[in-house]
Amino acid sequence: MEAWQDHVVGAASLAAQLSSRRETLAVAESCTGGWVSLGLSLVPGVSGVFRGGVVAYAADMKIRQLGVDASLLSRHGVVSVAVAMAMASGVCLRCGSDWGLATTGYAGPGSGDEHFGVGWVCFAVYGRREQRAWARRFEGDRIQVMAGAAMEAWRGLREVLEKST
Repeated sequence: MEAWQDHVVGAASLAAQLSSRRETLAVAESCTGGWVSLGLSLVPGVSGVFRGGVVAYAADMKIRQLGVDASLLSRHGVVSVAVAMAMASGVCLRCGSDWGLATTGYAGPGSGDEHFGVGWVCFAVYGRREQRAWARRFEGDRIQVMAGAAMEAWRGLREVLEKST
């Protein structure tokens, strides 16, 4: 239960920050499988800032649902900061939000690809005036990687929001 409380606190802090700015968020997730959206949906009153989310686990869903260019996936692979940024901008534009937040990575088990191995997650924040993409490696099993990545996504967006005021 304690881990869920940490998630709610992280998501609530982000929701409060967005609310005070009167801005909205949409989320595109791959390796987190909906954990970023779930954490946000646990926050009472979040409907004022959270427009929705897309879980685009398969590459073809990233193309169809988020508008990620197929050639970008071919050049960089499904796990890359470039693809994370395309996912974030795609969900932002499709949902009509002020901000897009995206995750894509390898939660495991398995080996990943030639650039990123298991535990690596790429993140992106897309806004009209501010964008940021980064990658981070998480230790642990699949659930620990997914949970850590969800919290990192919220932390990264909060940081971008603080810098863009």
